[in-house]
Amino acid sequence: MIPQRLVPVLADGTPTRRLAALFAAAGRRLYLVGGSVRDAFLDVPTKDLDFATDAVPQETAEIVAGWASSVFRVGEQFGTIGAVHDGKTYEITTFRSDVYREDSRKPRVEFSDNIETDLSRRDFTVNAMAIRIPTRSAAEPEMVDPYNGLADLATKVIRTPVDPEVSFGDDPLRMLRLFRFVATLGFAPDGGAAGAVAAMRERLAVVSAERIRDELLKLIVGPYVADGLWGLIQSGLAEEFLPELAALELEQDPQHHHKDVLAHTIAVVAKTSPDPTLRLAALFHDIGKPATREFGSQGVSFHHHEVVGARLTRERMRALRFPKDMMRDVSQLVFLHMRPHTYKMGWTDSAVRRYVRDAGDLLPRLNELVRCDVTTRNQKRARAIERRIDDLEQRIEQLRKQEELDSLRPPIDGNEVMAHLGLEPGPEVGEAMRMLLEHRIEYGPYEPNEARRLLDDWWESRRASS
Repeated sequence: MIPQRLVPVLADGTPTRRLAALFAAAGRRLYLVGGSVRDAFLDVPTKDLDFATDAVPQETAEIVAGWASSVFRVGEQFGTIGAVHDGKTYEITTFRSDVYREDSRKPRVEFSDNIETDLSRRDFTVNAMAIRIPTRSAAEPEMVDPYNGLADLATKVIRTPVDPEVSFGDDPLRMLRLFRFVATLGFAPDGGAAGAVAAMRERLAVVSAERIRDELLKLIVGPYVADGLWGLIQSGLAEEFLPELAALELEQDPQHHHKDVLAHTIAVVAKTSPDPTLRLAALFHDIGKPATREFGSQGVSFHHHEVVGARLTRERMRALRFPKDMMRDVSQLVFLHMRPHTYKMGWTDSAVRRYVRDAGDLLPRLNELVRCDVTTRNQKRARAIERRIDDLEQRIEQLRKQEELDSLRPPIDGNEVMAHLGLEPGPEVGEAMRMLLEHRIEYGPYEPNEARRLLDDWWESRRASS
């Protein structure tokens, strides 16, 4: 019954067995629980092992004190004690249940004295399994599965241990986590759980933006991300924290037919590599379309939707408390994703330089986003776009061989500009450097003497105009 992956962990003489013996000597029990058990049965590698005990945090700290080289009590208010042994950290949590008050963004932690109660308050049955770690050499590990998590693993169903209304009421984030597991495991949500999300979705408002953000990041990189996103849409949960996504389900116009922007968006996300920045850019790349949609004699258009989309992306990511650097990168990808499509009209070397300069470190992600943005069934059009991106990348490589394309800068720096023109630090120096950079982009590499000549002409023209 015990999965093969856990045999080395639970064998006689292992640190896990010795740890369990310490708890037994204190009259307490130790269990391996949660995702580590689930992943072992799925034969998936897991980084961490999670333990649960009937000992309260203070007792746990005392039990492991002599065994561990150091003890961490940062999570003690939530029942968790960290113990470091032979360089490995063991997190041990007291049996508990986390319950949200109606108006609270933080859970109230309540401790329990038995494993079944602890498991009943976990999010889903596949995470509500435990293995009691034996302390005697002849004893076998004992499987604890009161809510049929093994059966749900076999049938690939995500279900709550207790009524979903109770489970989601205890922690509304579990509604989002439901679809995170759909996206990461490829399982289907139980009908009762999905129905409860639709009925209770407004309760997500009590959950902090940071926790929602973290769940979204896990969902977005899942191998079954399309199923997870469709679950968010169909349950209505997306409207509670990603209303821009739901808005992409534009009504079809009977005269000017256009593809379903929502279906296209989800298809693009699923095509991209599981990189969080890239997948978020794919998720947001068309959110400016509803605000820019126009109907004309030539059909529907979305002029400058990338500009509007970049702004909306920043606003949504700011609301979800994303780091500033990630918000900057994602919004820049959204802003630039239409740029390569103008390549069909022909690009000069200066246009290629500007593209590389504007994309910066995001260039590989941007090119992948543009490729994945092609979801048309028109194979001729799809191949034409692929060829354009291939050609653009070849142009970039050719220019890289000829010049320092990835570090576009003038041949002299700000100090040399000040020395040549006799300037003090100030806005004029910045203007001069921008002028020299524009010349570098427009005409390619040039020598310092040429830069100084350009400075003289620019300074004379500036003085004449003033």
